[in-house]
Amino acid sequence: MKPPTFLDGRIEFPDPRDAVKSGPHAGLVAVGGDMSVPRLLLAYRSGLFPWTADPVTWWSPDPRGIFELDQFHVSRSLARTLRKGGFEVTFDRAFREVITACAKTRRPGGWISAEFIAAYTTLHEAGHAHSVECWQAGKLVGGVYGVAVGGLFAGESMFHRADDASKVALFHLVGRLRERGFVLFDTQMVTPVTKQLGATEISRAKYLRLLGAAVRVQAVFE
Repeated sequence: MKPPTFLDGRIEFPDPRDAVKSGPHAGLVAVGGDMSVPRLLLAYRSGLFPWTADPVTWWSPDPRGIFELDQFHVSRSLARTLRKGGFEVTFDRAFREVITACAKTRRPGGWISAEFIAAYTTLHEAGHAHSVECWQAGKLVGGVYGVAVGGLFAGESMFHRADDASKVALFHLVGRLRERGFVLFDTQMVTPVTKQLGATEISRAKYLRLLGAAVRVQAVFE
């Protein structure tokens, strides 16, 4: 089994198809480097994402989770919530607050450390990371954030403090992606919540083919 590549100061990555094939590190491609804006953008263009900060580890899971943008599933209960209109939904109003709230959400393998918050906030300030916020009575009660590169949107994490708030944020995110010409919505992995909303798994090989086309699309999130 080929071990992961250890990165130096150069901003480059090995082929994600050379990822560790099995065991607890299946999908691990490389270790090291930093989470600078240029390196993060190259990672997403290459089909990779970071999962730990000390050291930085770079992953390309197989299979890969995605949303087909025209197959997002709205359940009856979510449809009722949307009809009630109980949330104010905004875009990019409170990115740091959203990622910080995601970091505080208990989940297996929680990875959003202070280093991630700093790196992705910088990526947001550079115009490449975006958030969707749900508000009630002026309070942030749900949201989702991710990274846009060409026609790819890579969803990173979401949270809720009110019923259905993260699902409402995700619904509006999918609408924004459709409107703005995005063609690939990467969820990295499929969770019970995203599966309920229509997320599906595809092979790494298929994901990389879709990614190659997506990053050439000129889509703008704002």
